[in-house]
Amino acid sequence: MIIRKEHTNITCTDDILRSLLKMGWGSHFQTHLDNICNEKVFPARVVGVQKNSFLISQGNLESLATAAGKLNHQKENLFPVTGDWVLVNDKVISVVLPRKNTLSRGAAGTHGKQGSQSRKEQIIAANLDTVFIVCGLDQDFNMRRLERYLTLVYNCGLTPSIILTKADLHQNPEHYVSEVETVAFEVPVHCISAKDSIGLASLEPYLSQGRTIAMVGSSGSGKSTLVNRLSGKTMQATNLISESVGKGKHTTTTRSLIMMPQGGMVIDNPGIREIGFWDDGGGLNVAFPEIENLANTCRFHDCSHTREPGCQVLHGLTTGAIRKDRLDSFQKMKRELAYLSDRQTKSAGQVEKERWKEVSLKIKAINNRRTNHA
Repeated sequence: MIIRKEHTNITCTDDILRSLLKMGWGSHFQTHLDNICNEKVFPARVVGVQKNSFLISQGNLESLATAAGKLNHQKENLFPVTGDWVLVNDKVISVVLPRKNTLSRGAAGTHGKQGSQSRKEQIIAANLDTVFIVCGLDQDFNMRRLERYLTLVYNCGLTPSIILTKADLHQNPEHYVSEVETVAFEVPVHCISAKDSIGLASLEPYLSQGRTIAMVGSSGSGKSTLVNRLSGKTMQATNLISESVGKGKHTTTTRSLIMMPQGGMVIDNPGIREIGFWDDGGGLNVAFPEIENLANTCRFHDCSHTREPGCQVLHGLTTGAIRKDRLDSFQKMKRELAYLSDRQTKSAGQVEKERWKEVSLKIKAINNRRTNHA
């Protein structure tokens, strides 16, 4: 990949161009840069977000910048986040270049509260190659949470890998790998111990030059410790495992893009307490392929997989092709995503009215069946 200086009025030295390439610059961003004729701006990547400023980098040089006021009013939601490529003029970010992708979730505080489901999108990071779903093999281990993370990542059109940390706590940690592989179809699962470097070599290919990884997981799952071990030095603060709850403690409070000695970059995110969805990008069907495959053969195209005749998903329960815990998890997230979709196009009152109307019809149908059988 070569940045074509002759096709733009923006001046960059060869050294700066090489540094930008190392930070993930590519043809996607070059195409948009070619259409901008302003020799006073220069491209940089957002490597940290602070309260009223942004830490930006051109590879060898980091500096602080503020966002132009106009960015607060763009409908495209192009306000700078960690991982963005931006154009800067005199320490002011004037343009956020269109993103290749984003890792987004519903704003915190609404998960499990359908009546107040937020319409606000929270962009966690931008322009990613892989998302590490980090789960500790202590009390943090939770299969249902992993399913939600996978659905979230697939909804964003991103590629997940699962990292099981703290393998040193178990004599046979591979048992957990086998268990996770039953719900994470065709997703790489790496079992590692940052304490004694077990499994770290398997993560090296993700860190090749120009590649960006975002890490998500609960507080104390070992994300910051993993960054430190991969980098070979203390990049992020860490805490010891709490003896009272058997889990790691919350440490990271900001999102930072960290350059790694292998050539790639890692975004270490604060622990996610609520895995709320923002949009339905088809991730549920990707995360639950065994259910999706059978659902396509149901008698009714809008089958809810609850009681309809000819439902192949329910038949799959009886044959063992589908596990009940998987179906329950699928149904729960399907209802949540359907409600979210309605909330983005209808008022809260209208959604609630339709939901209670549906409940009333179901109750009426049950009472009618009871009357007919009496």
